[in-house]
This record gives sequence, structure tokens and C-alpha cells, in this order.
Amino acid sequence: MDHPKVSIVIPLLNEEESLRELYDWIVKVMDAQGLSFEVLFVDDGSTDESWSIIGQLNEKDQRVRAFRFARNYGKSAALNTAFAQTKGDFVITMDADLQDSPDEIPELIAQLEAENLDLVSGWKKKRYDPITKTIPTKLYNWATRKMSGIYLHDFNCGLKAYRGVLVRNIEVYGEMHRYIPVIAKRAGYGRIGEKVVQHRARKYGSTKFGLERFINGFLDLLTITFISRFGKKPMHFFGSLGTLMFIFGVVLFTVIGGQKLYYLFLNEDAKNITEISAFYIALTSIILGTQLFLAGFIAELISRNSPNRNSYSVIAEL
Repeated sequence: MDHPKVSIVIPLLNEEESLRELYDWIVKVMDAQGLSFEVLFVDDGSTDESWSIIGQLNEKDQRVRAFRFARNYGKSAALNTAFAQTKGDFVITMDADLQDSPDEIPELIAQLEAENLDLVSGWKKKRYDPITKTIPTKLYNWATRKMSGIYLHDFNCGLKAYRGVLVRNIEVYGEMHRYIPVIAKRAGYGRIGEKVVQHRARKYGSTKFGLERFINGFLDLLTITFISRFGKKPMHFFGSLGTLMFIFGVVLFTVIGGQKLYYLFLNEDAKNITEISAFYIALTSIILGTQLFLAGFIAELISRNSPNRNSYSVIAEL
């Protein structure tokens, strides 16, 4: 289909039991609503029969498109690959494990259009996950709200709706799929809404969530926050911090030196300057401040010579 209204992107890893059921459910919902659509499966290195089943679905229905990775690269890579290939005016992302309901798709699209939003994120208000997943998720969402300034309840919900132009103008890499709302806002698509969606208990297989994903998620949050604020102006961060440390060191060193001169002027004995602990604090601050300042210069050189230094999203032209 040359120009479907909706592109449905489904990354997956070893979900052979659920794929046919999910496909049938999507077709039922979309056909009932009269919405033209395509389904893009991204097999992220499955070792079961997932790819074979997707091939059968493709032979049956040309609205099914698929991409297969040679190995497991992660959800971000899967989404980024599919986003670049979408054709729809609207894009839906959902997981392949049947925990996301295709029945939500029409309402998500309706909210996008009615409220003129760029992105609608699902909120699994009532979850059927084990406590080992729900508690880390709550902590993660709280930290992301505080650091990003985007007040969503559930950043990591796989069920989201986007304007097609948004997904084709952002890059998702590493483990940044958790922060697509943050990436979208940084790219200029800041009209972000939220909708309570149904969360279903996993029907087949087991969760791919692990403690390392929570830890990596927090580190990625620090990364995306830094890049969002200082990606194109690193000197503002390193230079400011370096300048403050350098000035602190110089001021402290001046105070120590002034005290030494004062005692010499009064012909009184004074400690050797190297015996004063504050001297080493001042010296360390001056050295670190200089290094941070130089780091800012180096970061600026890298940024200025980056091939993407003037890469901006132009969404309209007259």
C-alpha cells in the first residue's frame, strides 16, 4: 500500500506463540474502523519460529512488512529501522506479547487528531506485571519526569501513537526507546499527550525485563538529558563548571597567599604554605577547572566538525 493512514510498528524477540493472534486482532480492529494500514514487524534476532510465521503472514497479506536482524540489537534499533520505513500519516508502536491491546488504536489516533498532538503515550494505570518490574518502573518514571520536565505517568509503555512526520525525523539509538517523548520534544515535537490504556497479563512466554535494563535506563536518562541541553553547545556546561572551579581555586589561593604575606609583614612565624591543607584544595580546583575548560574546547571542536552540526527538522516551507 503506497500511502496507508496508519503504520503499526511491532518489534519482537521470540514471540512465536502470539504473532498470528496479534495479527488477526489488528486486522479485525482496523478493518472494522475502515482504516487503511500496514504492519511492520521487526524481528530482533529471534531464535524461535517467529520469522517463519511472519513470512507466512506476509504471503497471506501484503500489508505485512518485515525486517530481520542478524542478531539481537535491542528495541531502539528495531524501532529506528521501522520508523524510517513507515508510510502512514500516523504511526502506532506496540509490543508483540499481546499485553498491548489493538482495540486502543482508533482512540489513540482520534486523540492525536482531536487535540492536535504530536505524540500520545499510553499509560498502563493498572498493571499485571510482577513486583520486580513494577517498582523499578515507578522509580524510573518518577526520575524521568523530574529530569525531563515531561509529566507522563508511563514513559516506557510500548503502546504509543505518533504523527508520521515525527518518527521519520528522529533517531532512536542505544536504549533510548524509553525516552522517545524526550527525544521528540528536543526535536521540536513537544505537543505530547497521554491516554490510559488497557494492560493485559502476558499470555505466552516470559518477560524480557531484567535489573540491568533498569540500571541502563537510568544511565541513558542522564545521557539524553545532557545531550538535550548541551549536545550542540558543550562549552556551556564544561566551560561554566571549569570557570567556577578555577575562580574558586584562585580566590582560595589568593587568601592563603595573603595570609602568608600578612604574617611576614608582622614578622611573625607562619606555616609553610605547603603545610596548609587548603593550599592543595586550591591547587586541585585550579587544575580541574583548567581541564574542564579544555574539555569544553575539545567538545566544541568535535561538535563544530560533526556532519550533523546543522541538522534541523524543517516541517514546513512556503
